[in-house]
Amino acid sequence: MLPPVEQRLPAVPHLDEEAGPGRHGGDLRVLMAKAKDTRQLVVYGYARLLCYTPELLLEPDILERVEVREGRIFTLHLRPGHKWSDGHPFTAEDFRYWWEDVANNEELSPTGPPAAMLVDGKPPLFEVLGDTAVRYSWETSNAGFLPALAGARPLYIYRPAHYLKRFHAAHALPEALARAVEEARRRSWAALHNKLDSQYKNDNPDLPTLQPWVPLTRPPSDRFLFARNPFYHRVDGGGRQLPYIDRVVMNIAASGLIPAKTAAGASDLQARYLRFDNVTFLKRGEEPGGYKVRLWRTGKGAHAALYPNLNAADSVWRSLFRDRRVRRALSLGLYREEVNEVIYFGLALTGNNSLLPGSPLYDEAVRQRWAAYDPDAANALLDEAGLRWGDDGLRLLPDGRPAELIVETAGESTEETDILELVRDSWRELGIALHTKPLQRELLRNRIFSGQTLMSVWSGWENGLASADMSPAELAPTSQQQLQWPKWGQYHETRGAAGEPVDMEAPQRLYALNEAWRHARDSGERRRIWREMLEIHAEEVFMLGIVGGIRQPVVVSDRLRGVPEEGYYNWEPGAHFGIFRPDRFWLAN
Repeated sequence: MLPPVEQRLPAVPHLDEEAGPGRHGGDLRVLMAKAKDTRQLVVYGYARLLCYTPELLLEPDILERVEVREGRIFTLHLRPGHKWSDGHPFTAEDFRYWWEDVANNEELSPTGPPAAMLVDGKPPLFEVLGDTAVRYSWETSNAGFLPALAGARPLYIYRPAHYLKRFHAAHALPEALARAVEEARRRSWAALHNKLDSQYKNDNPDLPTLQPWVPLTRPPSDRFLFARNPFYHRVDGGGRQLPYIDRVVMNIAASGLIPAKTAAGASDLQARYLRFDNVTFLKRGEEPGGYKVRLWRTGKGAHAALYPNLNAADSVWRSLFRDRRVRRALSLGLYREEVNEVIYFGLALTGNNSLLPGSPLYDEAVRQRWAAYDPDAANALLDEAGLRWGDDGLRLLPDGRPAELIVETAGESTEETDILELVRDSWRELGIALHTKPLQRELLRNRIFSGQTLMSVWSGWENGLASADMSPAELAPTSQQQLQWPKWGQYHETRGAAGEPVDMEAPQRLYALNEAWRHARDSGERRRIWREMLEIHAEEVFMLGIVGGIRQPVVVSDRLRGVPEEGYYNWEPGAHFGIFRPDRFWLAN
């Protein structure tokens, strides 16, 4: 028997004045393709220490308030009386447990605390100031700390200590812990602890949560249930506890069948596994399926972009890709308007991989730099770069080989193939023969990482809607997943243990600017850094954006209320539906 709602809420709940009036109750059906998509309920639920508003402003959510001094001292104030989904108090002990017993435990975290918790390789001073306040103090500014807490996949700096201590060698009875390890068939207590400590994966029904819906189903399954969190911290404008919807029912289906199942009315809210080329089919099913199709903008810097591999193993192509005249020529040779008209019915935004109009940092001139279709100018640049013409209408590489360029794809949709067919035609005018090679996703990534891939096609920056206070890390060589310079990114991620150090001037400057952003104390300085980084990318054209801002079909059941007519569908920032607060959505019957 649950206590009355006033005893389940924090003393000062998060008041969501935009929510309501809605009706409590009902099941929301969604379709997913994999059991691991249970994590999407954490993404959509979007309960975070701080979160972004639809206007892309940071505000406290789980936290009652945050105090920041000198850009380096962060005092986090919890909501008194806030409870985990099992009714146990959520307190500073949950932060202490993570910092001391998880992040700094060599068995649970062999590489130490996450990179977001380190500035110049140094961790913060952590202090518990009482049951509902903790403080993190760095020697210098850490501008990325608060945005990391608001991410689609957030930095979790707390754990349900009362639950996990039972599986920690420093807290559990040795005999009981050994028995639990044996029963779970894990190799050690640390392996068991890490398996159960899955806030983001959302696949352990025993793990208390702060999200709006609590998982009830253990994998494997083809139907996952999530129930309303009775101790959730948000209330609507009338003071009624959120979420409105009682249960979320996640049915698993093959990804290729999800558009058809959606058209048959099997989902109340669907965007994942739907593509722009499904729109016509989905529109035809609106009346019989009992739903409407809404077209939201996507928020990536480019929906489709070409990535010349600056770390390619082929030394000739590597040298060419490092010549910005060649990169600029390839960009000028892209007939983006044709791609937009033929594939996206003119509804996309053409331009290079850069920020979109929804960003406060947006600059149309930056996005369009070296992006106008101009084959004459492109050919002049290739001539200047020393690529002479051969007898067969193709240019010749410096070693005499014909300029035949293989672009590798994940082969997951015909959309990429259609785009590359059009690119092939326009690049033929430059004397370059483009060949497409589809591969399985993992094989493609491994080939890129090793330098075997010359060029690949993928989406552009995840965050095309950035503000100056959001991290510019994806503009600098900081991750192996950055397909234009994977070895430089790997070098950063492994702190020099693998990969290669950056050996080009412009990427070195980007790396230095990203580090400077992390130390910047105010928004003005962060804005100046962002603008310089965007300018470098506009001039250097490290990635060849083709189109961006394409329309994402969002299918909404006729009985579902509270979903915006217009919005943007983006991972970071946005958490897909999360930024629009699905705990506000409600069912009319």
